[in-house]
Amino acid sequence: MTHHELHLFVDSQYASPYAMSAYVALREKGLPFDITTVDLAANAQHEAGFAVLSLTQRVPTLVHNGFSLSESSAIAEYIDEVFPGMPLYPADVQSRARARQVQAWLRSDLMPIRQERSTEVIFYRPTATPLSAAAKTAADKLFFIADSLLSAHTENLFDEWCIADVDLTIMLNRLLLNGDPVPEKLANYATRQWLRPTVQQWVNQQRPPL
Repeated sequence: MTHHELHLFVDSQYASPYAMSAYVALREKGLPFDITTVDLAANAQHEAGFAVLSLTQRVPTLVHNGFSLSESSAIAEYIDEVFPGMPLYPADVQSRARARQVQAWLRSDLMPIRQERSTEVIFYRPTATPLSAAAKTAADKLFFIADSLLSAHTENLFDEWCIADVDLTIMLNRLLLNGDPVPEKLANYATRQWLRPTVQQWVNQQRPPL
């Protein structure tokens, strides 16, 4: 096996939205990297070997020449600053700040959607369980904010693609790919984003059965 200077640790199911975001970021940069999977169901993220590498004991964790970093948005910002190539964030300061705001919001809010529509509905199979009232309220908030962010653009959040497009698309696809109603404008946006080659490389990973 080829050993590169970059090593990404992801979940063994290839279902973590955060691992996906880090993976796409590396692919967009065109960087070679090795992957190691961590069995979260067996709590392998808390075992001593991984805990030494990952300060927060979570995936994704990136190791770059002995420096290790967890949390997907931190990983994206780090590789964007260290490596040339495809920009992961907008060049404009305010747009870049907005992209980071979107990432932080998607990681800290909308918990009912994340609980009732885990990414297993995207990468394994949908669920027939209807959304609760709380999840419907969260979905309405998601749709309102996403529509506002995309008001001036249709292809991407900003003039050019950025890594926040991946994160927003994953959240929308928790609903869209499960068959839950999503406004047409947002459904079209998510469908286009999902076809991005680097995104499809993650989507097409070989996954073990649940």
